[in-house]
Amino acid sequence: MHSFIPPERFFPYLTWTDIQAMPDKENVVIIQPVGAIEQHGPHLPLIVDAAIGVGVLGKAMEKLDASIPAYALPNLYYGKSNEHWHFPGTITLSTATLTAIIMEVGESIYRAGFRKLVLMNSHGGQPQVMQMAARDLHVKYDDFLVFPLFTWRVPHITKDLLTPKEAALGMHAGDAETSIMLSILPEQVKLEKAVAEYPPEQSESSLLSWEGKLPVAWVTRDISKSGVIGDATTATKEKGDRILESVSNGWVQVIQDIYAYRQSKVDEG
Repeated sequence: MHSFIPPERFFPYLTWTDIQAMPDKENVVIIQPVGAIEQHGPHLPLIVDAAIGVGVLGKAMEKLDASIPAYALPNLYYGKSNEHWHFPGTITLSTATLTAIIMEVGESIYRAGFRKLVLMNSHGGQPQVMQMAARDLHVKYDDFLVFPLFTWRVPHITKDLLTPKEAALGMHAGDAETSIMLSILPEQVKLEKAVAEYPPEQSESSLLSWEGKLPVAWVTRDISKSGVIGDATTATKEKGDRILESVSNGWVQVIQDIYAYRQSKVDEG
C-alpha cells in the first residue's frame, strides 16, 4: 500500500494512539502528494504525474535524516486535468472538487494537531488550485502553515540534460518525464511508440507564450495531435536515474527547511 514511500514514513500505517502520543506535532511535516490520471502520449501510461510525485518523494524520504519527523499521506491520484480530456482515459476533477478535497484533508490534518502541511503537486495544470487552497487553509487556521509546492521547482539538474529546444518548449510527456519514468516504472514505458511533437511557434514579435509570464489559455488538442508536447524519442533510463536522484535531493532539502521553519508574525504593537 505504501508504494515507493518507506513504510515507517507512511502516515496511514500509524495508529490513532501513535498520533496522539507524537511529540512536537506542530513541527511534524505532513506531505500530501497530488498527481493526475491523464494522457501522456502513446508511449507513457496515464499515471505519470502521480508516479513521479510518489517516486521522488519516496526516494527523498529514504535519504531524509531519521531525526526529522515527516510522513506521506496516500497519493491523491486524480487532479484537475480537463486540458487533456479530449484524449481517452483522462480522468478529471473540477477545480471546485479538487479544492474541496484539499481543504477537507487539510482540516483533518489540523484537527489531529499537526501544523505543517505540504501540498506536493506533480501536475502542471493545477498549481494555482494548490496555491488558493493553501491560502484559504491558512486564512481559516492562523497557525496552520501550508506549503503549495510543485515537484519540479526544487533545485535539480534536469535542464542540463536536455537540448535547448526541449528545455524551452518541452512541456508534457517529453524527454524529462519519459526519462524519469524509465527510472521509476520502466516496464510501463513503450519507448518504441515515443514521438516528438512541439507546439506551433508564436510570432517572434509577440509577447505571448504557451507557458510563462504572458500565457494563452489552451487545451492539449490545440497544440498537439499525439498528446506529446516535447521530444520523447531522446529519453534514456540513464538520464532518468540522474533526474530522480537530483530532484529527490532537492526535496530532502525542502523537507528539512520546512521542519526548521517557524511562523513569523509582524509585531502589531
